[in-house]
Amino acid sequence: MFPDHEKIGGAPLNVALRLKSFDDNVAMISAVGKDSLGKKLISFLYENKLTTEFIQVKEEHETGKVNVTLDSKGSASYEIKYPVAWDFIGLNEANIQLVEESRVFIYGSLICRNIASKHTLLGLLKHANFKVFDVNLRVPFYSFELLKELMGQADFVKFNDEELELIAENLNSGHTSIEDNVAFIAKTFDVEHICVTRGGDGAILWMDGQFYYNSGYPVIVKDTVGAGDSFLASLVYKITGNDHPQNALDFACVVGALVAGSEGANPIISKSDIVKMMS
Repeated sequence: MFPDHEKIGGAPLNVALRLKSFDDNVAMISAVGKDSLGKKLISFLYENKLTTEFIQVKEEHETGKVNVTLDSKGSASYEIKYPVAWDFIGLNEANIQLVEESRVFIYGSLICRNIASKHTLLGLLKHANFKVFDVNLRVPFYSFELLKELMGQADFVKFNDEELELIAENLNSGHTSIEDNVAFIAKTFDVEHICVTRGGDGAILWMDGQFYYNSGYPVIVKDTVGAGDSFLASLVYKITGNDHPQNALDFACVVGALVAGSEGANPIISKSDIVKMMS
């Protein structure tokens, strides 16, 4: 819910739509209410050729809403309604089989704000092949104990620079640089891949004991909603396709920049736009 309009979104959907735009086979596990907004969301998924098979419908809880506020620079802040339908996603054989058959399982911290969906996430993680944790902190819906639990199960962790600093400080890393804190997190939680986004200054990727850098691409920011989600989707798409880490990082930074330079979380981005900016 923006100040002057409504738009369908949410981090998992933003990631799924961007992956779908690359012709990747993708599915979401979520829940909506048995209400007009829930029907609208399911219709939206159908229209965008995303399967609705794993979207549960809850009669007793309404569809999730987020109030979005933008500052003068287009940076977003969020008020996330609680509780809503997706706080009560159930664990079942269908979503377990989906995770078992998928190459990648992407999850965030917000889903654990309610015990029902947290139970489902922890159950699905036992069956996941490659686990990507998007830290994506939303006050007040996290604890450091939870973050340590989720990082401990991940193969790949994505932070923004503020999240990394906050978590490393809580863990008493004793370091101030991004590189030192990344190495500390990797060793502490036995994580093989870590990425840190830095807003307009690009991102840093750590893979197989080596750092890769991108200093960002200049755009006039319309709003930052969904930019990090498209960045993550693009990076996962390239890395799991065995692309070179540097090329994967550059590609992801371009897509994130193009989203930030567009209105809304899921603008259409053409391959020619990506190639033009990368060159």
